[in-house]
Amino acid sequence: MPVDLGPLPAPARGIGRIPVTKVEPVIEGGVYAAKAVVGEAVPIRAKVFREGHDAVNASVILTDPHGRETRHDMTPLEPRGLDPWEAWVRPDSEGLWRFRVEGWSDPWATWLHNAQVKLPAGVDVPLVCLEGRDLLERTAAVAQAAGDPVQASILSATALLLIPERPAEDLVDVASAHGLAKAMRKYGPRELVSPTADFPLYVDRARALYAAWYEFFPRSEGAQYDAATDTWTSGTFETASRRLEAIAAMGFNVVYLPPIHPVGHAFKKGKNNTLDAHPDDPGSPWAIGNADGGHDAINPDLGTFADFDAFVARAKELGLEVALDFALQASPDHPWVAQHPEWFTTRLDGTIAYAENPPKKYQDIYPINFDNDPEGLYNEVLRILKVWIGHGVSIFRIDNPHTKPVQFWAWIFAQLRQTDPEVLFFAEAFTTPEMMHTLGKVGFQSSYTYFTWRVDKQEIEEYLGELSGEMADFYRPNFFVNTPDINPFHLQSGNPAIFAIRAILAATLSPAWGVYSGFELFEHEALAPGREEYLNSEKYEYRPRDFTAEPNLNVLLGTLNAIRDAHPALQQLRQIHFHTALDDQVVAYSKRDGDDYVLCVVSLDPDSAVETEVHLDLEALGRAGATSVPVRDELTGESFVWGASNFVRLTPTRPAHVLAVG
Repeated sequence: MPVDLGPLPAPARGIGRIPVTKVEPVIEGGVYAAKAVVGEAVPIRAKVFREGHDAVNASVILTDPHGRETRHDMTPLEPRGLDPWEAWVRPDSEGLWRFRVEGWSDPWATWLHNAQVKLPAGVDVPLVCLEGRDLLERTAAVAQAAGDPVQASILSATALLLIPERPAEDLVDVASAHGLAKAMRKYGPRELVSPTADFPLYVDRARALYAAWYEFFPRSEGAQYDAATDTWTSGTFETASRRLEAIAAMGFNVVYLPPIHPVGHAFKKGKNNTLDAHPDDPGSPWAIGNADGGHDAINPDLGTFADFDAFVARAKELGLEVALDFALQASPDHPWVAQHPEWFTTRLDGTIAYAENPPKKYQDIYPINFDNDPEGLYNEVLRILKVWIGHGVSIFRIDNPHTKPVQFWAWIFAQLRQTDPEVLFFAEAFTTPEMMHTLGKVGFQSSYTYFTWRVDKQEIEEYLGELSGEMADFYRPNFFVNTPDINPFHLQSGNPAIFAIRAILAATLSPAWGVYSGFELFEHEALAPGREEYLNSEKYEYRPRDFTAEPNLNVLLGTLNAIRDAHPALQQLRQIHFHTALDDQVVAYSKRDGDDYVLCVVSLDPDSAVETEVHLDLEALGRAGATSVPVRDELTGESFVWGASNFVRLTPTRPAHVLAVG
């Protein structure tokens, strides 16, 4: 029988006494939760207004997973005529939070505005003073009842100073004092409080946003070729674990493994995706399943579950989380094919449909049909995920999630949030924007992006504008510089400078980024002209490497990850600002988090030196009113003083400045 996904309640509707509209972040009317991670600064915005001329104010009421409420007063933004209000909040624990916006009438702000206008003009002075004293005395009583006698005393004493006989300028100064404003913000009257519905905000652990991924094939690490017999011996979890120390030394914190399950024999792919496989070819690890088992089994060539557990334990010792590829598809030899033929699509000629992405054909892979037996299939997938969670897998990279029903993923996430909320899901979805967005909305914590194909300055700036804006509420990017499936055209020259440039961009533009092994060795040969695929792809053969071979990017990758660890500004997505570089081959941007600011100036030209002027928005660097700012280049250790305009020269051997703003 079909799985009952259950209805999701809609929030209450309607306008209160003080209208509050266009609340953000609200995903699909509040049906799905907006995204945050622990400690992340999250903007909550709304339009708040009222009739007439009395002052209006607004607050965010944030409720943690235990039901504790905190109030965060909002700030009016410009232009005032559009009624925008904003507050930034930092949830401090994982789980389902809620927030609402409360609009309210502000008697003190109304009185203060009237006082600043009427008192200098000598209009209604006794009445203005009487009304001010009443507000202050009532607020003093509130402060006293709240256990704050100091503020109560300040308020009571100030009330005594509002004497009509005093000079108008003195009265205005008394009413406008900073300390008084602070006390009134905390204890002043809030009338006609009008709350919105409560909206969900799901807070994940920090790794959901901030991560540095390194992908490699365990079977290649330690693989050995015997030329005399023309045979290979696969690497194992034990030999692969020797690679972990170097990965950790480069500062990566997630090690991602392609599927580690038994590989099918039927239609097994040979080198470069051919159908004439050598008997000793390992086949594609994405062709999952044979007589040794399916998704809940380990390829015997790699070892046993005990070996895998030891690999995971070693990774954790080194500060690495293990992410496992989860590909919901099967080889023709998978046990499911015989046990559950209803989980596949049978064509009119009686054969099972294999995967196709014309002109590509994947005869070694059967796609899953999710509609014939959803209850059985859904629960089987949940069981398998829990098998791997039980063996220490904390992150799943989902292969082609956009080819599975979104409703299925929503169900999976709802189940696991109840039992294993620390587990994260990463979407390998290079597809249409709406599908990518929707996968994020229903629960994928992060996703591959179009960064691989964003190479021009305008493309980069526009794309980051999208990602850091409204999309940040439901979609977290991971900027992989390459993947086993994608050998980008811009890397196919093999020029080390373009590899360095793309690594610097990925590591500083996005809080999450990733590298597929071989990138640091400048691997770049394409399968054929015009194809974004690797020649001798590791997907179909063993590729042992000497990662110490010169030249390499090991030092740069380690430096970039160390810079990211040292700067909260580079660990967040939402606060990025592009500055003006006059040359289109140079992109300049800054990121901030709290008091931490990082300014990056990066050449996009891997072949030539670039000279240009960079004009800085000093206010965006936290230096409003200043004429210069001290900076330190985190790549070289050099210190400079930069002004609003700066001459910059970048070269292929030194293509960027990554500047900590002092």
